[in-house]
Amino acid sequence: MAEKRPGNSQGLNPRALRAKRARDVEKASEQYRIDRRSENQATGKQNSETDLHHTKSGTIRRTSIAYNRATHDRNEVKNT
Repeated sequence: MAEKRPGNSQGLNPRALRAKRARDVEKASEQYRIDRRSENQATGKQNSETDLHHTKSGTIRRTSIAYNRATHDRNEVKNT
């Protein structure tokens, strides 16, 4: 098993970690992600017990973190 390093909880080798971070930055820079971050910040104060869930209809509702993280199980993931 790979040694765990700060900022590398998956134990990736340095080359794989650089590639993953580049992919993460690229994904976070997509316009729809930027728009959602902006919308979430305008919606109000976040808290550590709930998430803001973007519905298919375009509305936002506050949900439990577990519910919001299970979007793959409900086929709600936007594939770009």
